[in-house]
Amino acid sequence: MERILVTRFSAMGDVAMVASVITEFQEQHQETEIIMVSRPFFKPFFDQIPRVIFHPFDPKTSHSGVFGLFKLFRELRSYRSDRLADLHYNLRSRILSFFFRISGIQIATIDKGRKEKRALTRQRNKVLRPLRHTTERYADVLRKLGYTLSLSHQLRPQFRLIPAGMASILATKEKKVGVAPFAQHPYKVLPAAKMEEVLQALAASGIRVLLFGGGTYERKMAEKWARDIPGVTSLIGRHTLREELDIIAHLDLMVSMDSSGMHMASLMGVPCISVWGATHPYAGFLGYGQKLEDCVQIDHPMRPSSIYGNKSCLCDGVEAIARIESQVIIKNIQEKLNIA
Repeated sequence: MERILVTRFSAMGDVAMVASVITEFQEQHQETEIIMVSRPFFKPFFDQIPRVIFHPFDPKTSHSGVFGLFKLFRELRSYRSDRLADLHYNLRSRILSFFFRISGIQIATIDKGRKEKRALTRQRNKVLRPLRHTTERYADVLRKLGYTLSLSHQLRPQFRLIPAGMASILATKEKKVGVAPFAQHPYKVLPAAKMEEVLQALAASGIRVLLFGGGTYERKMAEKWARDIPGVTSLIGRHTLREELDIIAHLDLMVSMDSSGMHMASLMGVPCISVWGATHPYAGFLGYGQKLEDCVQIDHPMRPSSIYGNKSCLCDGVEAIARIESQVIIKNIQEKLNIA
């Protein structure tokens, strides 16, 4: 077995995309074993991929600072890996790669395409064109290490068992739609009033709606929607990440902002209607296997303003995400589910 160290520490959606790439890589290379190095929370993304060993990285405690990274280096060295694929290329991963480089291991790092992304997001002389998908950038790193890899960019439905207590919802004939209405940055979040209109329309169509993702504030909002709208159930804070993946695998459709919900749907082979505001699918972060025509967005010369959605994107004085009409999202969902 050839052992390859793979590092990607964050963020959630990025790590989920790594899992899609490694899944196909392992199918095409039966002689390899992957040592996946990431935060413990993300382990469920890799549990069902053959010949993958997950090694947890904890930057706040045992692997904090340079000495912590050296400790991580010593832990990983025990695997006697042949190569290291740095899919993150931040300060921490570069320090870790340096330790391995001086120990004689072959290193390959990701090209993030920063120059192209700046051209895509700048206000003047914007170059609006599709950039290389992030999964292909990950695959390029493995190709630099000498491996062939062809990505299918197709959704692959996964068989997962129904988590305890969810059979009454999931084992039914009614259409089931997951909705991930929140994101890390507000410029990627549809206004609450418009999201509520979407939820009400879905419920009125006889669709069972399950809400995913968010912290304490988002959980309270989701629970209010669940109380006020029949057929809407909030799962926020009630399940582990592994259980959420199990649930998503039984959905007919996911609706998500440009956030991890979209990437979790991709991992489970579930189509996703994605909603884009300050960001743009051209940046290369569309969910793996998802379709561009399933992206809901407005055309405006100011879009996108950023790659990650951490900058305001004013389009004629209004946030880009706020200019999206709820009826457009509803129509896209109905067409995808073939309902009137």
